[in-house]
Amino acid sequence: MDAPMTSGSAAAGTSGPAADAFVPAEADARWQRVWEERQTFRAPHAPSGRPRTMVLEMFPYPSGRIHMGHVRNYTMGDVLARVRRMQGHDVLHPLGWDAFGLPAENAAIERGVHPEQWTRANIAAMRAQLKRLGLAIDWSRELATCDPDYYGHEQALFLDLLEAGLVTRREADVNWDPVDQTVLANEQVIDGRGWRSGAPVERRKLTQWFLKITDFADELEAALATLSGWPEKVRLMQENWIGKSRGLQFRFDLADPRAGLPSGFDVFTTRPDTLFGASFAAVAADHPLAAALAREDPALAAFIAECRRTGTSAAATETAEKRGFDTGLAVIHPLDPTRRLPLFVANFVLMDYGTGAIFGCPAHDQRDLDFARRYMLPVVRVVAAPGDEAAPIGDEAYAGPGRLVNSGFLDGLEVEEAKAAVIARAEAEGWGTGTTVYRLRDWGVSRQRYWGTPIPVIHCPACGVVPVPRDQLPVTLPADVRFDRPGKLLDLHPSWKHVPCPRCGQPAERDTDTLDTFVDSSWYFLRFAGPSGDAPFDRAEAESWLPVAQYIGGIEHAILHLLYARFFTRALHRIGRIGFAEPFAGLFTQGMVTHETFRDASGQWLEPAAVERRGDQWVVAATGAPAIPGRAEKMSKSKKNVVDPDAIIDRFGADAVRWFMLSDSPPERDLAWSLGGIEGASRFVHRLWRIARLATEAAEGEDMALRRLAHRTVHGITADIERLQFNKAVARAHELANAIEKAGPSADRAFAARSLLLLVAPMVPHVAEEAWARLGETGLIADAPWPVADPALLVDDEVTLAIQVNGRLRDTLTVPRGLDRAELERRARASPGAQRALAGRAPRKVVVVPDRLVNLVG
Repeated sequence: MDAPMTSGSAAAGTSGPAADAFVPAEADARWQRVWEERQTFRAPHAPSGRPRTMVLEMFPYPSGRIHMGHVRNYTMGDVLARVRRMQGHDVLHPLGWDAFGLPAENAAIERGVHPEQWTRANIAAMRAQLKRLGLAIDWSRELATCDPDYYGHEQALFLDLLEAGLVTRREADVNWDPVDQTVLANEQVIDGRGWRSGAPVERRKLTQWFLKITDFADELEAALATLSGWPEKVRLMQENWIGKSRGLQFRFDLADPRAGLPSGFDVFTTRPDTLFGASFAAVAADHPLAAALAREDPALAAFIAECRRTGTSAAATETAEKRGFDTGLAVIHPLDPTRRLPLFVANFVLMDYGTGAIFGCPAHDQRDLDFARRYMLPVVRVVAAPGDEAAPIGDEAYAGPGRLVNSGFLDGLEVEEAKAAVIARAEAEGWGTGTTVYRLRDWGVSRQRYWGTPIPVIHCPACGVVPVPRDQLPVTLPADVRFDRPGKLLDLHPSWKHVPCPRCGQPAERDTDTLDTFVDSSWYFLRFAGPSGDAPFDRAEAESWLPVAQYIGGIEHAILHLLYARFFTRALHRIGRIGFAEPFAGLFTQGMVTHETFRDASGQWLEPAAVERRGDQWVVAATGAPAIPGRAEKMSKSKKNVVDPDAIIDRFGADAVRWFMLSDSPPERDLAWSLGGIEGASRFVHRLWRIARLATEAAEGEDMALRRLAHRTVHGITADIERLQFNKAVARAHELANAIEKAGPSADRAFAARSLLLLVAPMVPHVAEEAWARLGETGLIADAPWPVADPALLVDDEVTLAIQVNGRLRDTLTVPRGLDRAELERRARASPGAQRALAGRAPRKVVVVPDRLVNLVG
């Protein structure tokens, strides 16, 4: 019956499942072994003629143990990968390890174990844990970024970009993490602190390697509009980070030029409309004018040194207290040459944004207002909403819309009109130009650490910077390093850096920095999609799988990893290495897994398992001492609210864990872990096992309502999974399971049970395979075709008609859809509920809403 819903057979079945009870531990091991032996999920390298789909979760850092966040992330991707296989696609669903990074070096220092040994042991442990989930992973493509085979190809790509002019080396202000002893990119500075160590970041000048991401700023920003498969919030975060700004670049002339100083300096502003509200000018601590003044002023030199102890990012300057140094100089206002503005060196002005100089308009910029209040500078409103023209500025700057006031020829203009008017005058008079700038800075990729990809260049006193010859790649890390002293370990190694120059043969030195680990994750998907022995990737195969159809990971990577991966892909596209420019067609950012938290009276964290509720109070179970409940927070070892996935799988089986991860919350929101939730998931797995046996019953008769529900469930779950709304798919599966259990024996009940088993197979694959084999089906349910709903059965032929008397519901009737008004009225008059309410009276008026209600007005 219903041909579209049938499932074909594959290779021979597997014997051994118990017939009377489902034992998760046995089923998990059995089917994971079968999938591995048959290489069920190994993706073909050569095209087969079927559609190709790549599903990818952001690969993990091998920290030692997986956590429930990993479980949720990989379960989501796994469901989609399995559904695509059942829908007839070739599917690539790989997994690897983001294996370089500072934690491995810290482990070497703290535990006396080499970073590679620590990393490899963690990979082995986490791989074993992930395999217990029954993931449909192609393990043949597994990689680790610390493999020389991987990072050697990364070095080759670095040289490709270097040759193409997309890599540069220069002295620059950098964010220095004094704890991790390394440089941080601006994106790695969070509220003025290092993203890993949490230490206050310092500003230093170092010679660094940069990838020229700013060359791609325009196209990175413009292409965001084409990423319809990305969350709007992520696209907005990237747009704001790229920070495209249209404004005015103009020149401030010094009022009293001094010998040895420039006569003025350039300023960029996005608010030229507020120039009449300027009360001061300021330059960055690293501005050439500040440096020239500091040579003659020790107090200014000391202030600049203090500024260097703040990070170079916008976030660092925004959170720092706004401070300045009055140079004693003044500049001429370009729109009113009779006005003079005092010139400061300010700690909140960035040298690498715009020109490193600003004018301050306190009334309409909070940063400028804070500064002006501190130094008692004038605050003049020049933009006002209707009725606020004379209103004073309080503690908050006004940044809203309005018309210009106190601004001469600009008075009465709207903000945008005033901007255009100022730019037009500046260009006509020759003191400024309309221009576009970006907040985005070039990507500094030099890191002063050992456990990373060596930068493949050699520094020769005679030849300068010389790329390592391609036939000498990979440049591998020395194994015999010491971790008992501070500093750059590669620089301190007695022999590793000393090599002859490839050009002149004279003594030279390797670069002793390593690449930022975000470089490693900026192209790993290419290696997954097209592994190659003699090239970073096989272009033809990579292009057959990419872009990634669905990429899944945390929102915390919206700027760092995702922006860098987009840039790297575009860079390789520009130099002709690949034929596409965007790496990820679809992006989904899942929520975190949270768990309740508790502390004891002294403030120490308690494991949730160590507390219990007694009456209205939480107490420590062992002692009865009070326990203080906190909010549910992201699972973390420090707060002792971590749940070990292995322990839960041991107790309930992999399918129960997978089902719970999909069921309780929309996947983009946080999921609160609960023991009751996992117990409920386990009960459903065992219910499914009992329901599945009904798929072979040889009952006669029909149950049209159940048949329709089965087809609606197929249609609904298919759509839910397409939208990654797994919790809705779970709810539909529960609804169908409930209906099956309530229905009597029929061929339609058998059909519905079989349909349910196919629909939940990607979510609970072990019990599905076990039940499939018990039903006598040949092959694996993982290879069975995905069910397809009959469109004719998605529309109900019957409707429930509400019968009202004087507007009050008195009865309901089930009637064929589409009855005419006369027949609906006849049936409504004859209904028992209506007759009782009317008590023999004839209605004066009848209101009929077809397929919905009849109201008899008496």
